[in-house]
Amino acid sequence: MLTYVARRLALALTTTAAVVTITFALVRAAPGEPLLAGADERFVPPETTARLRERFGLDRPVAVQFVRYVANLAHGDLGESFARHRPVAAVLRDALPNTLLLGLVALLVSFALGLGIGVVQAVRAGTWTDAALGGAALAFYSVPAFWLGLMLLLVFGEWLHWLPATGMIDPTVHGSLSAAGRALDVARHMILPALTLALVNGAAVARFHRAAMIEALGADFVRAARARGLGEGRVVLRHALRSALAPAITLAGLSVPALLTGSVLVESVFGWPGMGRVAYEAIFSRDYNVIAAVAVVSGVLVALGNLAADIGVAAADPRVRRR
Repeated sequence: MLTYVARRLALALTTTAAVVTITFALVRAAPGEPLLAGADERFVPPETTARLRERFGLDRPVAVQFVRYVANLAHGDLGESFARHRPVAAVLRDALPNTLLLGLVALLVSFALGLGIGVVQAVRAGTWTDAALGGAALAFYSVPAFWLGLMLLLVFGEWLHWLPATGMIDPTVHGSLSAAGRALDVARHMILPALTLALVNGAAVARFHRAAMIEALGADFVRAARARGLGEGRVVLRHALRSALAPAITLAGLSVPALLTGSVLVESVFGWPGMGRVAYEAIFSRDYNVIAAVAVVSGVLVALGNLAADIGVAAADPRVRRR
């Protein structure tokens, strides 16, 4: 098991190194002057531009910039934000916990929905229930997350006024609430963005899990369990479901990048102060250091998610450990 984990950890480190290299190259290849985003470059004196480029090290060859960037990254230095005039690490330190909170809640809700719908579809395969749930899952899977977020915001935030439409807290009353009240305030603001991500991702989980459950229900060990007189609920939940969890666990690791990329627009739609919103604003302000840092952190999270999924599959399926 330790050898298996070591191999997967080496693969995760290799993936992260590739993300750092590719992101740095793509950001530096982007057109425009990052230090003058939002300003009319025609009216900025060349000496001002040269002074700014020298301050941030952008006047050096790209190879020298890359070596310096990797060296700083190894020491935990992500550079300074051009637009915010703050250390990038401080910017991400404020935003990353909010994104992780939103992503974790969305991941849990999406898998609860996906696994439940997949089990019901597999047990009732070929019936109208299977067809209706499959059609709904396909519809949500095909809808862009930002459009679904806008529709939920319009219906529940603007028309019905059931839930807050934007932000993470209510700034007017949040500070005067108790600890439980502040948690409830955050939870109410989180419902719409988390539900947006969960519905899209949960639809994908349901479609994959249905196929895995149908295959598991037709396996020999399931037929043997039924022949021993076990109840159908116990056969489905204890035997078939456990066997079908391996693809779902793998999909959980693959869902991390989907949630991170989906949060870029979803957080912007709902004004959620997370890493996705920071990345969205950094792209339009050509903030190289922030864009690169968001990509690196996202790559690390994706690598860790895949590593956790591989370990989870090995823990759930003894055959993987033996291989």
